[in-house]
Amino acid sequence: MPGMRFPTLRLVLLTLAFLSQCYLYARIRQAIRSSDRSPRFKVRTILFAGVGMGLLFTLNTYLVLRPLPWVDPPRVVQIAVFYTAAVWNLGSVFSALLLFLAQTAAGIGRMAMRLSGGRGARPAPLPVNPSRRRFLKAGMGGLATAPMLLSGYGAAHAGKPYDVEKLTLPFGRPLRVVQLTDIHAGIFMTRENMRRYITQAIELQPDLFVVTGDFISSSMAFLPGCLAEVTRVHARYGTFATLGNHEHMYGDPGEIEANLRARGIPLLTNAHRVIQTERGPFAVAGIDDMQRGSPDLAAALRGLDPAIPTLLLSHRPEIFPEAAARGVPLTLAGHWHGGQVRLNLPGVAISFAHFRTPYPEGLYRMGKSHLYVSRGIGTTGTPVRLNAPPEVTMFTLT
Repeated sequence: MPGMRFPTLRLVLLTLAFLSQCYLYARIRQAIRSSDRSPRFKVRTILFAGVGMGLLFTLNTYLVLRPLPWVDPPRVVQIAVFYTAAVWNLGSVFSALLLFLAQTAAGIGRMAMRLSGGRGARPAPLPVNPSRRRFLKAGMGGLATAPMLLSGYGAAHAGKPYDVEKLTLPFGRPLRVVQLTDIHAGIFMTRENMRRYITQAIELQPDLFVVTGDFISSSMAFLPGCLAEVTRVHARYGTFATLGNHEHMYGDPGEIEANLRARGIPLLTNAHRVIQTERGPFAVAGIDDMQRGSPDLAAALRGLDPAIPTLLLSHRPEIFPEAAARGVPLTLAGHWHGGQVRLNLPGVAISFAHFRTPYPEGLYRMGKSHLYVSRGIGTTGTPVRLNAPPEVTMFTLT
């Protein structure tokens, strides 16, 4: 999993989703056929379930594989069509998994009981208890429904409650920095959705505003609205940006740089800027995306006086060991969304991000160097966040 490339990972996830649909359909079909309803009702219900599941899976697969440049879709379409398909497909994977595990455990239990009976005469079967059968069916129904409810909850709250993370870190210059990352402007992050995060950034009154990549989700059509919101923030020392993997995958880096430049936002691609302040200069450096771009930290720092404190912007955090070795005091990154869908167990967090990187979220330290990985504000793959709320981050540097 750590070395799996994105297209392979996406294919694996879509395959799992498809197999989940097949398994759930088989279970639903079995449950309907074993009911005491009329044959006509059973046939129609099975057909309705199959068509509905097929449509939801097909729509979600299309949204994942093909960019949909529909800027600001009506809210009713956004919820009834896009969110419904996404929530169903994520929830169905976990519903199928839980039902499969429960079915497997029950099968192992029955096998163990048969083996424990030895070679003697087979015991007489126990009489059927209708109450117990109804209880078990209700339990299995609850088991299948719970992931759907959690997915729906995660979609409903993915962009509503958010954290303002505030950190005080040594840097060598007094500075207030606000970071926003992983906006993922798209059908699940409209201009209206992102406006409150930008308003929050404005209220924090930053000296420096930085955006560490993934402005867009899957289409350049959403870039103008995104940049119109970003440029509402007026920081004393300006706004600086770097590219993320989504700009390389679904956008045109040259066109994005031109749009940023037209709005007065420098794009730091293996480059730096030195900023003069009343307390002395500091530098802001940035590298290209480590997955899809051509990152070059040496080029980004070339010509910098080592005595000048440098803030490094990188979409992905895995540059941190090299940055620390070069004496960069603070690196800001994102990309991983804090796992986005995360299971919290005592002492450990489980998500795709936690399996794939040593820096899924939060603050890290190597010697005198720090790395902070923001959870960002947008989503990718699915518009669901669980145990990984979006965040706007403010740093008070000293």
